[in-house]
Amino acid sequence: MGQKSNPTALRLGIVEESSSVWFSKEHYASYLLQDLEVRTHIKKKLKGAGISNVRIFRKSGHVSIEVYASRPGLIIGKGGGDIAILRQALRDKLQCDVNISIKEEKSIETSAQLISETLAAQLEKRFHFRRAMKAVVQRAMKSGAQGIRVECSGRLAGAEIARREWYREGRVPLHTFRAKIKYATCEAHTTYGIIGIKVWVFTGEASNIKSDTLPVKISEQE
Repeated sequence: MGQKSNPTALRLGIVEESSSVWFSKEHYASYLLQDLEVRTHIKKKLKGAGISNVRIFRKSGHVSIEVYASRPGLIIGKGGGDIAILRQALRDKLQCDVNISIKEEKSIETSAQLISETLAAQLEKRFHFRRAMKAVVQRAMKSGAQGIRVECSGRLAGAEIARREWYREGRVPLHTFRAKIKYATCEAHTTYGIIGIKVWVFTGEASNIKSDTLPVKISEQE
């Protein structure tokens, strides 16, 4: 049986950057739990804003949060009122100074997170899963993606026995470290149960990789 690893975690330090930028020996567990709570809170409160990524930076009692969204206007609100409420809620939760910056997600059709959420919304509206999967694959390829794979698993189309189906178009080189692969998962809550969704998007290969960042092959000693 093949051993599967997360494509994002596998490429950290090579072509991917961590979504949590900080280090702590004493408070590592509590900071990690706070990061999970912050991301859950932001995605729950801003569900319709199309959030693709949330990056958290910590430095000497100060937390900076970067929110990448396809609809930044919904987060900011009229006169910046909505973002002020969100900032105050996070300050009360973290008990420290919080700064939030909103950045627009320009590659909407090639963002794995947004693709998975779009597909989940369509399945919850009772779209046929094959038609919905083919539609997101075609849109991603037309938007400049070099390859995409979409997988759905569960009681597809209300079947009594759960199964897994996937579509792929183009190249998705999971074993190539310099390949820029966006990976995301999502769940669609339908009347028949939960349908799991996985999306891999290949957007190209990085050319400026230092040799010391690549894994070293250890030869067997004779």
